[in-house]
Amino acid sequence: MDVWRRLLLATVCGVAVASVYAAQPVLAPMGHSLGISAEHAGWIVSTGQLGYLAGLVLLVPLGDVVANRRRLITLHLVITAAGLGLTAAASAAWMAFAGLALAGMFAVVVQTTVAYAASVSPPAERGRNIGVVTSGVVVGILGARIVAGALAQAWGWRSIYAVLAVLALGLAALVLLALEPQERAHQPAGYRRAIVALGCLFGQRLFLSRGLIAFFLFASFGTLWSGLSLSLADAPWHLSESQIGLFGAAGLAGALGAARAGRWADAGRAAPITGFALALLIVSWAATAQLHWSLWLLIVGVVVLDFAVQVVHVSNQHVLTTAHPEQTSSVIGGYMVFYSLGSALGAAATTSVFTSHGWVGSSLLGAAFAACALLVWAIDVRRPSGGTGARPRAAGARGKGARTEVEQIG
Repeated sequence: MDVWRRLLLATVCGVAVASVYAAQPVLAPMGHSLGISAEHAGWIVSTGQLGYLAGLVLLVPLGDVVANRRRLITLHLVITAAGLGLTAAASAAWMAFAGLALAGMFAVVVQTTVAYAASVSPPAERGRNIGVVTSGVVVGILGARIVAGALAQAWGWRSIYAVLAVLALGLAALVLLALEPQERAHQPAGYRRAIVALGCLFGQRLFLSRGLIAFFLFASFGTLWSGLSLSLADAPWHLSESQIGLFGAAGLAGALGAARAGRWADAGRAAPITGFALALLIVSWAATAQLHWSLWLLIVGVVVLDFAVQVVHVSNQHVLTTAHPEQTSSVIGGYMVFYSLGSALGAAATTSVFTSHGWVGSSLLGAAFAACALLVWAIDVRRPSGGTGARPRAAGARGKGARTEVEQIG
């Protein structure tokens, strides 16, 4: 896969995930415009996230059923654009909720896109390609906070969804023109069989261990990004919304700095690098906890935290797609269920803890989530590799010698 196709797939991921998170910085004006009370404004974001969760279970397995993932990606982008367009044109709350649910549900094109990248990649390049494509997800999550605020200030909140709808349609056309049809080495499974296979994954140790790591990883991630604005808007800094949004740039720097994570996984170092990154995640909370005394230490903590999260996220997906090459869509979709639940836990818990114990309490919570992820990793690497349900697969070029990838990184 050449660099332009990798960047195209990363952009697809970024635009799709931005459609779920774009409402976060504009909840107040959006709710006021649609007649939604402040106490119920949180449902604007929750509706998209619930749609996304439904899509993970119902739509992502289609990637293992449909022979041509390129057309499936295109169709999902078109329907996502329709949901975004409906939201932009909504004259009533129910129309906006319907549009957000539709866009959120089909935003799982992210998982189908990552599965496509993994399945068309040679084993020696799989981690590298997953790393680049997955970076689009982080750019979409963090960049949405920056861009959405600027668009809303210039043209109103509806402009955010109108721009995203146009981008989704343009990307749908590019995907159809630029990507090559995927050649399957095996006969695609039926939909019912794919759903059953997805359920069976939750009984496999390798999948559960990486899923639990993701659950605690993104609970820690959600604790930072859901609680940070509360503290920065409070004493002693009293920062504005636009100033708070700029901290997303620090997160982007850290996440994009982890671009080599996929290559480390390709080299068979996914297990040690995952442990190192999780330890680094705990350390990052020591820096972010100093928010009331130093914004520079906070920035360092944000960069390190997002670097660590991206390293672990890429390594997890590399491990799982290597172990389950015949159901890459389902395994990534199932893995992202842990991601969604962890993010929701972090977002909900940090607001409660911040109210009673301040930012220091939220920082301890985030560090505790990170420690739980490290504990799961430590327990898993000390157990024998048998029983994971994964078949060893050779990874790496012949010149470097064959490696048993699952045994090294499981």
